[in-house]
Parts: sequence; C-alpha cells; structure tokens
Amino acid sequence: MTQTPPVETHSVQIEYCTQCRWLPRAAWLAQELLTTFEAELTELSLKPGTGGVFIVRVDDEIVWDRREQGFPEPTAVKRLVRDRVAPGKPLGHSERTAE
Repeated sequence: MTQTPPVETHSVQIEYCTQCRWLPRAAWLAQELLTTFEAELTELSLKPGTGGVFIVRVDDEIVWDRREQGFPEPTAVKRLVRDRVAPGKPLGHSERTAE
C-alpha cells in the first residue's frame, strides 16, 4: 500500500483599510496572487482593517507592510510569496521586466 505524501498548505491574507477604501487594491492583488499560485495556495483571505493598514501575510508571517514599505508592486509581492510557497518557481515575464 503506497501512501500519498502530505500536501503542503499555504495561506495568504491581505489586510486592508476600509476607511481608506483599499478593498479594490486588495482584491486586485488577491487576484494576481491566486492566478500566479493557483496550485500552491489553499486559501487567500481579505481581512478588513482600519487605520491605514495594508499588510500581506503568508502562513501568518508578515511579508509586506505598507507602513514600512509603501504600497507594493504586484511583482514584489509575488516574489515574496513565491519564496515561501514555491521556491524556484519562475514568475514569467513580470519577473524579467522588473529587473
């Protein structure tokens, strides 16, 4: 009897400020990440917040905080997510044009 190896589960959370009306920005970034990492992510959530928050977490680890780093370019966030959920995965043309 062969056993199936356990599947790694990875989650991303984007916390955004409702007062600042950043839901469209958060939803767009979520779409970009889900499209790029459709096989690697098991969950992506949007978390309403206040006070100018815009934080991206991968498996509960903060990888981007607007207060420290400004608003992220999607390619920058994709690299950070990739490094945690699929090291070595090529990001295609978006990665080449950002260098």
